[in-house]
Amino acid sequence: MELKTVDVAVPNGLNIIIGQSHFIKTVQDLFEILVSSAPQIKFGVAFSEASGDCLVRHEGNDEELEKLSVETSYSLGCGHTFVIYLKDGFPINVLNAVKDCQEVCRIFCATANPLQVIVASTEQGNGIMGVIDGAPPKGIEDEAGKEWRKDLLKKFGYKL
Repeated sequence: MELKTVDVAVPNGLNIIIGQSHFIKTVQDLFEILVSSAPQIKFGVAFSEASGDCLVRHEGNDEELEKLSVETSYSLGCGHTFVIYLKDGFPINVLNAVKDCQEVCRIFCATANPLQVIVASTEQGNGIMGVIDGAPPKGIEDEAGKEWRKDLLKKFGYKL
């Protein structure tokens, strides 16, 4: 087995969700879930098949995000995985619905941070072992940090 680190681009203003699923209809079901969960968001979704033609299947309502999801999925090279890029919304708006999709087995990450994916390769293929999401802690939140966090959540409209 060989381990490699794949740097994943998360352009400014975008979020990414990476997960594992088990069936070709994932790409269509995720499209329907995303468009009906938060109609204002723009997104692209790609799903890598693990059998048959082993193609990267894709859908979306934004051509650039769809292209980015395809490129990322292909660069990971891992069967039965999906990549979603979001704009004009956050993973919090769609994540529970994505997790409830009957084909979705797990979510590896949902982030806007710098991202690395740890991929294992064997003679059979590749699989995601985990992710490195952002940077390590640099300290412990104090009262000023708590106020900043609460103000940020208010700014986003998630708290009063």
